[in-house]
Amino acid sequence: MVLGVTGGIAAYKAADLLRKLTESGLDVTVVPTREALRFVGAPTWEALSGKPVSTEVFENITDVPHVRIGQTADLVVVAPATANTMARAAHGMADDLLTNVLLTARCPVVFAPAMHTEMWEHAATQANVATLRERGALVIEPAEGRLTGKDTGKGRLPEPAEIAELCAEILARGRAELDLTGRHVVVSAGGTREYLDPVRFLGNRSSGLQGYALARAAAARGASVTLVAANVTLSDPAGVKVVRVESTSELRDAVLAESRAADAIVMAAAPADFRPTSFSDSKIKKAGDGSAPSIELEQNPDILATISHERSHPGQIVVGFAAETGDATGSVLELGRAKLARKGCDLLVVNDVSGGKVFGHADNEAVILSADGSSVDVPSGSKAVLSHVIWDQVTGLFSAQPTTDLQE
Repeated sequence: MVLGVTGGIAAYKAADLLRKLTESGLDVTVVPTREALRFVGAPTWEALSGKPVSTEVFENITDVPHVRIGQTADLVVVAPATANTMARAAHGMADDLLTNVLLTARCPVVFAPAMHTEMWEHAATQANVATLRERGALVIEPAEGRLTGKDTGKGRLPEPAEIAELCAEILARGRAELDLTGRHVVVSAGGTREYLDPVRFLGNRSSGLQGYALARAAAARGASVTLVAANVTLSDPAGVKVVRVESTSELRDAVLAESRAADAIVMAAAPADFRPTSFSDSKIKKAGDGSAPSIELEQNPDILATISHERSHPGQIVVGFAAETGDATGSVLELGRAKLARKGCDLLVVNDVSGGKVFGHADNEAVILSADGSSVDVPSGSKAVLSHVIWDQVTGLFSAQPTTDLQE
């Protein structure tokens, strides 16, 4: 793959990204701009990549690098991508080695922007981003946080580890198209907490790993992704907007607000079914006689049923998750099918969680049930693999929609 590095202060983070890419086994050619070498020198890139670096078209001319590097790449990632470089790429300029590579590459191309908020929000930058996306490039959304100096806002380069994860997602799919480009999707992840007092809460074992994998996969396929995360400590996926919540009511409010304009909603979070009817402002103390306090519970609102039965617009796809163990009333799949009918969603991902499976593990296996009665078995594998199977099913439902639904 090719790592393009441009002249922004975030260039120092690209050194960490390069290390993570090479440690994963990738053969990485670094193509910096002249300005990038003012932030991080050529010896750093050469030492970390094991290859000489150049910014010029006319160096090593017998190897025709301005053509060969792009032609032979499986992936080109520009990180950080400055406003200037994206403008030159959008207008087809070829005044250095990197812009020549971008013109000759026929593989997936990813831009990871990094700049001040005002520069990112400027109409010229947004027009250039739109042009690059229309031509098939994946321009991920910058992160929010501390920028150069004392400034804070949107424009921060996503964490190198998350950009590396995004690269892995794209390389795993080869030259597959960005089939979620132009789509806005909402994913929920994690487990909610219902507090008894300032210290204790009712919760569950959901780690958020599957929801985060779904968000990464959607971003890698070109979607605009909002991730509603309940009590998750994982790093924000590159290019994904993250909304943090704690309780089930907060999760419900956030999902309903973010899903108004969403094309698809995937409820991978595990909301608590019940909450205490009262909250103690002080820590509940143990009784001297050894007795335990009684806790009265009430049912939480059913978020999946609400968004399934009260969709904000025609054609909106809703995907639910069901963590089942099976009991005297039915098997895991029987309970899953009953839940699908009851909730009214389009797809239901059924997990057998008996014996502590799934929660907190890197792998998952599931059966994806459809409202039309069909099902897809997904054997044990990474949560990233399951995520792409789920999005494959969602894109299939998009393709089956009448044109009038999409226009509405």
